[in-house]
Amino acid sequence: MFFFDSLVRVRAGAHTSRGGDTVPDWSPGAVSRLTVGNLNIQPASQSESTDATRTAVVTGWRVQSAEGTRPDITAADRLEWRGMTLDVDGEVAQWPDPLTGAVHHVEFTMVRATG
Repeated sequence: MFFFDSLVRVRAGAHTSRGGDTVPDWSPGAVSRLTVGNLNIQPASQSESTDATRTAVVTGWRVQSAEGTRPDITAADRLEWRGMTLDVDGEVAQWPDPLTGAVHHVEFTMVRATG
């Protein structure tokens, strides 16, 4: 009923650094994109801080998936929504169904920092 929002999950590819480590590759040709629907996205927080050189604003939204869904989103992903690129803030929480123990839905916060 309230799960009509969607966003695009952007997941980094990988490449090998000069030191031989595998590191995330956010270049356009390396990322994978997946449209994720059946979400409820609501404003959650906003903070602003100023110093002599800039004003920084961090805005957050709470995201909840519809009952019975478990979208493939992790804390390492970026998200595209309403023309913005956002980060997952913290871990993606999987809420259990109280009767079966299976995943009932997921919740997480996404944030955008500017300034």
